Amino acid sequence: MSFGKGLSRKPSQPKGRQLEDAALDEVRNLLGDEPRRRDLLIEHLHKIQDAFGCLEARHLRALADEMRLSQAEVYEVASFYHHFDIVREGDAKPAPLTIRVCDSVACALKGADALAAALEAGVDPAKVRIQKVPCIGRCAGAPAVQVGKRAIDNASEVSVRAALFEGTSDPVVPDYIKLDAYREAGGYKLLERVRAGELDAAAIADKALEAGLRGLGGAGFPTGTKWKIVHDLPAPKYLTINGDEGEPGTFKDRVHLERDPHRMLEGALIAAHAISAARIYLYMRDEYPAVLQILKTEIEALREAGIITTIDIELRRGAGAYICGEESAMIESIEGKRGLPRHRPPYIAQVGLFGRPTLNHNIETLFWIRDIVEKGSEWFASHGRRGHKGYRSFSVSGRVRAPGVKMAPAGITMNELLAEYCGGMEEGHVFKGYLPGGASGGILPASLADEPLDFGTLDKYGCFIGSHAIVVFSDQDDMRDVALNLMRFFKHESCGQCTPCRSGTEKMEHLLAAGDWDKTKITDLDEVMRSASICGLGQAASNPVTSVLKFFPEEFEK
Repeated sequence: MSFGKGLSRKPSQPKGRQLEDAALDEVRNLLGDEPRRRDLLIEHLHKIQDAFGCLEARHLRALADEMRLSQAEVYEVASFYHHFDIVREGDAKPAPLTIRVCDSVACALKGADALAAALEAGVDPAKVRIQKVPCIGRCAGAPAVQVGKRAIDNASEVSVRAALFEGTSDPVVPDYIKLDAYREAGGYKLLERVRAGELDAAAIADKALEAGLRGLGGAGFPTGTKWKIVHDLPAPKYLTINGDEGEPGTFKDRVHLERDPHRMLEGALIAAHAISAARIYLYMRDEYPAVLQILKTEIEALREAGIITTIDIELRRGAGAYICGEESAMIESIEGKRGLPRHRPPYIAQVGLFGRPTLNHNIETLFWIRDIVEKGSEWFASHGRRGHKGYRSFSVSGRVRAPGVKMAPAGITMNELLAEYCGGMEEGHVFKGYLPGGASGGILPASLADEPLDFGTLDKYGCFIGSHAIVVFSDQDDMRDVALNLMRFFKHESCGQCTPCRSGTEKMEHLLAAGDWDKTKITDLDEVMRSASICGLGQAASNPVTSVLKFFPEEFEK
């Protein structure tokens, strides 16, 4: 039957991208017996990305069919995360090897831009892709590079090319305390006592409160209080562990896990038992491939040893999104969604993972549980200075002789930390200023380096200690460039959910890049972002900018 010149009826077929049998078979073989649950979508996307080096449209179509999801749902999740490479029909696949050059603030100080340019000029783009990326958590070894999954600290063009020549792109797993060695030193004895009823939840929560243990991911909420709140709520309940430390300057959790992972895992099992959790979900950032391998190995060892019993630990892998360090965004990601922060209230303690009461902890917080219970609350509390309680793991980088994770007393000053733990400033550099709490904590001048470093002590200056990430600057650093670097990070990492943050970070970055430091414009924009953004990213993103205006007026006399 004719419908006009040159037109004829074609057999009907569904609209949109068609399902390819070959792609469906490949996806099914990759997933094997894994459940096709909605919350495992990101894990399944990782399997495809790892196997094929990208996410081809045909595989996304097949995954949607296999998981009984719409293509839009799969695409919106895959496109949200930086580590997924979506390739549409007809587009070229990315090079088989990616070199990620960190260009966040500590690495920028040590020449990351020049390193990236030198590498890009000397590689075959069909074989190697050079990417400038946000913080990869190796600030003490700046400039830091990842060749595939292999980290290179204090990287140079020579060391990166040597890795390429050797074909070494797998992660290097450092020596760490494995399960047998940890148990020989008394590990998991405390967990046995808790399970036997010798110590109840209330007693451990009280010890944590007496010790002054707080959430050490940045918020600083008293740990014992969180336990008591969730303990009294109805089952089922969950424990989530936030290992997504993406704040530029922060790397303490990675170091703890690369040295002594079971100290955190035992703390997690104790916390889960204390609140009667049904399951533990450990969310770890994808930038830490060695840590992911360690955790996978040691969690399986715990299962085989019978130490993991009724409460299992499920390891979830992030996909390159700083926003997932925010607890509700992390929960969304664990549920297999985009990492968009939730509106609060309700708080996750009441309505958290899968809509159930949820206790969320940072890696370092759980790391201290065993020591506090075994050695006593007073032991931990007594190590603070100036009336502050406890130890802190300071991630220190920048212009210091000895960067790294420094186990120092809460309430220590920057001058003390610099002199006693970091060997002073680098040769030829004069102390000028510092980030006291990572990218969002603001910037303080050297004249305020005698203030105690702890929660609440820096509020009067518009700054905060956050995750205890210290980046030190010298007289050779332009603080306007520092602020611009940090603002570019926040612009890149904004999830885009709310206009004040999405548009505010873009506008602020545009002003700084153009050299427009008009105080009235910046103050107005800062007020809108701070008061109207949904989560802490937008609320604190302008802190470095306002700090430079307030504390470094000499920068504008150049």
